[in-house]
Amino acid sequence: MKIAIINGPNLNLLGKREPEVYGNETFDSFLETLKSKYPTLELSYFQSNIEGELIDKIQEVGFTYDGIILNAAAYTHTSVGIGDAVKAIITPVIEVHISNTFARETFRHQSFISPNAKGIIIGFGLKSYELALHSFL
Repeated sequence: MKIAIINGPNLNLLGKREPEVYGNETFDSFLETLKSKYPTLELSYFQSNIEGELIDKIQEVGFTYDGIILNAAAYTHTSVGIGDAVKAIITPVIEVHISNTFARETFRHQSFISPNAKGIIIGFGLKSYELALHSFL
């Protein structure tokens, strides 16, 4: 089974950025843990701070992979383009967020991805990704 994990802006700073919100672990470290726990899965990872690159990656894997775990970060709340990309593909997408976006600023309560996602997992830290992974198993 092929699963793509796609992360949006500022998630390259995990482990450094606001540890009280996002924790102390880097995503690379967490990804290695996931790969060791699920050796039969083919997990790929992509991160970009650039909206168009995220759309390109969604389109690239959206017809050949078995699932996408997408944390579009701040673009979740602003990008009609990413929402449209999720709608345009056939691969199911699970939207994830590390923090509970509903416990944060009001603008974070809106998602352009959710209407086209298979499901949403928010607020469980990095464990949100593993919970999303389980939804595909």
